[in-house]
Amino acid sequence: MAITPVPGSAPTRSSLPRSRWWREVGWRHVVGVLAVVWALVPVLYIVSASLNPSGSVASTTLVPREVSLVNFRELLTSDSIPFGRWALNTVLVCTVVTLAQLLFSALAAYAFSRFRFQGRRGGLLALLLIQMFPQFLAAVALYTMISSIGDAVPAIGLNTLLGYTLVLMGGALGQVWLIKGFFDTIPLSLDEAAKMDGAGHATTFFRIILPLVRPILAVSGLLVFVSVIAEFLLASIFLTDNNRKTLAVGLYGLIDGDRSNNLGLFAAGAVLTAVPVVALFLWLQRYIVGGITAGGVKG
Repeated sequence: MAITPVPGSAPTRSSLPRSRWWREVGWRHVVGVLAVVWALVPVLYIVSASLNPSGSVASTTLVPREVSLVNFRELLTSDSIPFGRWALNTVLVCTVVTLAQLLFSALAAYAFSRFRFQGRRGGLLALLLIQMFPQFLAAVALYTMISSIGDAVPAIGLNTLLGYTLVLMGGALGQVWLIKGFFDTIPLSLDEAAKMDGAGHATTFFRIILPLVRPILAVSGLLVFVSVIAEFLLASIFLTDNNRKTLAVGLYGLIDGDRSNNLGLFAAGAVLTAVPVVALFLWLQRYIVGGITAGGVKG
């Protein structure tokens, strides 16, 4: 008995001739496999380099000939490499910047989505235009400003984590457009029902709307965390003390003097740096794949 495909379902291998299946579906599998291989090769090379005891470029292959944890041991125990301090600095900066950017972006997105006021369209366009220019273009102005502020308040001057964090706060509204799109999908009936019950804007935002947009907050938070942990240009300018550096600046210093023989230490640091990013992704995965307003409005 022949199986009739369900309307709207994806075609299966058994329901299509071989030539048509390759033309409509099969080539996508090939492209997917090639994309996975393209993405995994550099990752495998870094992992191989971190396990290579010689730690040189010439002796590193895609598949390690010899496996050893000597690079990780030296990275974590060497007195001249404060890897733990770099990691702590990076986690502190990433956490503060991520939480602040999510809060400010969500507040601004709520205002742009729910309210109608003069300058709303211009404000949205201004945010979009500002995001087209990288923050590094203002490096000279930021350096001069933080240097002047540091003369009056040394705690937020140059070569301080607080000063560097404030510099990154300049992008606190960087996720407004992304979050606003999700706010627009939430029915206005929720706001109206809360208003009828006597709730103000703050109560509606924090207790009703915000829990419904956890998926986009998880995605935005992950994007911000990854961008901050990988930020190098501004960090290399504002953080020069070895104990104040972040992981990106500190690890670059390992190969800056000798790019050939310190690859093992650099690769080991890169692998350890990827651990919190992967852990954060696994923790937020249930929110990323979750529904946005599931159960928010009764049918």
